[in-house]
Amino acid sequence: MSALPIRRRWSLWVLAGLVLAYTIGLMVPDSGFNPFVDGFLSMAAGWTSVAVCWAAAYRAGRDRRSGRGRRDGHGRPEVLLAAGAVTANTLGDTYELIQRGTGFAGYPSPADAGYLLFYVLFLASLIVLVRRQLRGSTRTMILDSVVGSLGAASLLAVLLTPALNAAVAKPPTLGTAVAIAYPMLDLLLLAAIAGIVASHGPESGRRWMLLVSGLVIFTGADVVFALAPDLYLIGTPLDATWAIAIALITLWVDRSGAPRSTAGRGTGSMSAVAVPAVSILAGLGVLILASQAPVSGLAVLLAALTMAVATIPLIGRQRVLRVLSRTDELTGLPNRRAFYTDVPGRLGAVDAGRRSALLLLDLDRFKEVNDSLGHDVGDRLLVQVGVRLAGQLRATDLLARLGGDEFAVLLVNSGHDEAVLVAGKLRAALAEPFLLEGITLHSSASMGIAVHPDQGNDLTSLMRKADMAMYKAKSTKSGHHVYRSDDDSHGDLRLRTLQELRSAIGDDELELHYQPKVDLATGNVQGVEALVRWNHPTRGLLLPEHFLDLVEEAGLMPGLTRIVLNKALDQAVLWRAQGEQLTVAVNLSASSLVDRDLPDRVGAMIASRGLPASVLTLEVTEEFLLNDRERARDILTRLRALGVRIAVDDFGTGYSSLAYLRDLPIDELKLDQSFVFPMIDDERAATLVSSAIALAHSLGLQMVAEGVENSVAYNELVRFGCDSAQGYLVSRPVSAGELDVWLADRKVTAIVRGAS
Repeated sequence: MSALPIRRRWSLWVLAGLVLAYTIGLMVPDSGFNPFVDGFLSMAAGWTSVAVCWAAAYRAGRDRRSGRGRRDGHGRPEVLLAAGAVTANTLGDTYELIQRGTGFAGYPSPADAGYLLFYVLFLASLIVLVRRQLRGSTRTMILDSVVGSLGAASLLAVLLTPALNAAVAKPPTLGTAVAIAYPMLDLLLLAAIAGIVASHGPESGRRWMLLVSGLVIFTGADVVFALAPDLYLIGTPLDATWAIAIALITLWVDRSGAPRSTAGRGTGSMSAVAVPAVSILAGLGVLILASQAPVSGLAVLLAALTMAVATIPLIGRQRVLRVLSRTDELTGLPNRRAFYTDVPGRLGAVDAGRRSALLLLDLDRFKEVNDSLGHDVGDRLLVQVGVRLAGQLRATDLLARLGGDEFAVLLVNSGHDEAVLVAGKLRAALAEPFLLEGITLHSSASMGIAVHPDQGNDLTSLMRKADMAMYKAKSTKSGHHVYRSDDDSHGDLRLRTLQELRSAIGDDELELHYQPKVDLATGNVQGVEALVRWNHPTRGLLLPEHFLDLVEEAGLMPGLTRIVLNKALDQAVLWRAQGEQLTVAVNLSASSLVDRDLPDRVGAMIASRGLPASVLTLEVTEEFLLNDRERARDILTRLRALGVRIAVDDFGTGYSSLAYLRDLPIDELKLDQSFVFPMIDDERAATLVSSAIALAHSLGLQMVAEGVENSVAYNELVRFGCDSAQGYLVSRPVSAGELDVWLADRKVTAIVRGAS
C-alpha cells in the first residue's frame, strides 16, 4: 500500500482496522446483541466499505471523462456496479440492525431487497469482467469457462439440496420466492467465479486474489447459513465472514479504480487448466451420487450439462486432428497425404478433352541454407516460399508441400502451354530476394512438368515423370522442363552417377590438377590454381562440368570443398619441402561461402600444416559478392584477418554495381577469358581489358588474366601492365607430378637461355 496516495491509504487502513476489531469482538463470548460490536463496529465497517467503493467509482468516472480511462483501463463499468452492490448489501445490514432495535422481525423485509440487489449488481459486474476476458478468446477457452461454471454450480446445488427442497416444499408465497432466490443466486455467483478462473482471470496478482477470495468467502457463508438457518445467532463468528468478504471485495474495487499495472499479468494459467478438469470430475461425481442418494433435480441437470458441454471441445479436437493430419504443420499448406488423396478425384473431374498438369518443384541449393544458417532459417524460407507460390495460383489450383523443400502443384484444366506459363510466374516470384535473419537470400527452383493424361493416367505415373523432368531442369539449369520420353534414360543415368559420386568422395577418387600462374613482369611461376577432377573407374577422368552441378544438387559441396582444400594444402607442403614457394588458389562455391565456420576451419587446416596463411588464395565469384554483400564482408574479413588472400573469379561477368570492390577485402581480380579471347582482333575488347587493369591497380588490387592462349594476347597484357596470366599458352592444368616435371624443364630452359 506504500505506493498509494495518502488519503486512499488512510481509508484502507481504517477499513482494515474496523473489520479486525469487529472480528475480534465477535470472538468474545456475550449474551446476545452487543451494541458496540454488532451495532457500531458492524455499521462502521460496512459504510467505510461503501465510501471506499464510491471513491474508486469516482476516480474511474473522472478518468473516463479525461480520456485516460480508455488508455489505462480506467472507468470500467464493473467498478460502478460493484460499488452499487456493496452499497445495497450495507443498506440491507443497516435496515436489519434497525429492525432488531425496534423489535420488528418481518420476512421478507426491505433488508432482503438490499441483499438480493447485491447479488444482481455484483453478478452484472462479473458479467462485464467475463465478457472482457473472453473477448477475442478461442472457442476452447470459452467452452472451458462454461464447463467450469456448470461444474461448480452442480456441486453447490448438491450441497444446497436440503435448502432448495425445504424452500420448494413451502406454499408459493413471496417468502418462498425469496428463500429460493438466495441459494439460486449463490449458484450463479459461484458459477461466475469458476468461469472467470477458467478463463485465466481478468486480473493478475493480488488484485485478482482479492476478488476470488472475497466471493468464495461470501458464498461459503451463505451456504452455511442456508444449511442451518435455525441455528444462526447474531453476534457469532459467522457474521465476521460476511464482513471480511465485503472488505476483500472493497479492496478489489479500490484497486480496479486505480491505474492498471501490466506487471505480473498472465498468472493463473494453471487454474485455467485445473478448473475445467475439476469441474468435469465434479459433474461426474454428482451424476454418480444421484444414482445412489437423493439429489435435487437442478444438481443433476447442471451436472449433465457440464458433461455435455465438456464433450464439445473433444468433438472439435477430433475435427482439428483430421485437418492437421492433412496439413503441413510448417507452411499450413496441404501435405503429401492430402495431395495424394485429393488429386485422383480432381483428375477424374477434368472436363472432357481438357488436360491437367502436375508441377513438381524443388528448391535449388536449399540444403546449403540449412547447413550454414540453421534449420530455423530454412524453415522460415520454406514458409515464405509457400506464401509466394500460393500468391501466383488460382483458387482452383492445388498447392502442397510434399516434404523438405519439395512442393507440388496441380493445375486442373490446364495443358502444356498453361503449365509452362505458370512455371515462369512461379520462378519469377521466387527470384525476388528473401530477407531472413537480416540476411538477403536469393532462391531459385527447378520444376518438372507432366501433363495428364498424355504422360500418365494416374498420380503415381505423373509424379514419376514430373520428378524425372525436374532433375532434367536441374541438370540443364533451365528452370523448368516438360517431360519427354527420352528423360527416362537421363533419370537413370543421373541416379547412377549420383550414387557413384557419393562413393567417389568417400573412396578418394577425386584428384587435383594444377594450372600455373606466371608473373608477367618477370616470367616466373608464382603460384597455381587447383582444379578438381573425378577419376571415374569406367568413364575416365571427368572435368568439373560433368559432375559439379550434381554435387551442388545433392548437397555434397561442403564435403568436396574440404577434400580440395586438404589436398591443395598437402601439396603446398610438399612443394615447400622441394624448395618451390608456390601459392595455391582454390575455388569456393557460393554454397561453401555461406558457412560461418569456414574461416575457423580454413585457419585450422593451415595451422596444422605449419604453412603461412598467404600460401592460400580463395577464389570467389561475383555472384556471391553481389547477392549477399553483408555476409560476404563478414566471412571474407575473417579469412583476410588470417592472412588468406581473396580473389574474385570471372571478373567482369557480373551485372550489378562494382561497389563491392570498395567495400570488401579483396586482393586480386581474375579477368574472365571472355574478355581476353577477343582482345587480339577487337579494339574495344582491348580497351576494356586495359581499363579493367587500370581500375584494379587504382584500387590497390592485382589483376590476373585467364584464358591466355597465344603470345599476342600475352604480349598485350604485358604492355597493359597486367600482373599475372594463366592459360593454355603457359600450361594446361596438369597433375602434381606432371607440374613438377614442367617446372624442372622450365628452369632448365631459363638456364640455357641465360647462358646463350
